[in-house]
Amino acid sequence: MNKIINNLINHLSEKPKTLFLTDSLGAILTAFFLFVIMRLFNEYFGMPKTVLTYLSVIAIWFCIYSSACFLFLKGRWTPFIRLIGIANLVYCVLTVGLLIKHYPLLTIIGTTYFLIEIVIICGLSYVELNVATKIKRRAVSPVLLSSTLPKTIS
Repeated sequence: MNKIINNLINHLSEKPKTLFLTDSLGAILTAFFLFVIMRLFNEYFGMPKTVLTYLSVIAIWFCIYSSACFLFLKGRWTPFIRLIGIANLVYCVLTVGLLIKHYPLLTIIGTTYFLIEIVIICGLSYVELNVATKIKRRAVSPVLLSSTLPKTIS
């Protein structure tokens, strides 16, 4: 499993646009599920509709951010990847807090959905933060290497 994740991190550090596309698609799927499906079938999930609305708005903002990065960003990937990785972790902390606060209202299906969402998003954040670190290290390595090589006189 660790080798698979490392291969994924290596691949995405070579193609960071793919990471933004993945994040934006996941965010729009989350927003759709929260705002449409869970509100429509709220009795099966139990989370208050206002909470679902707020969480879906956050997911829409994440989708807009990641889509804009995918479409317009040409370089300097690291700070943008790091930002969405941290934002995703903050979203997970918020969701855990809401799970605790509204636990008496939640059904088993609702609790299960949010726990699975948290695991998936935390996994995505782990990959995003490691990709950002790998890209930054790769950008710094040639500079360090060139500064340590002896200078030749021509």
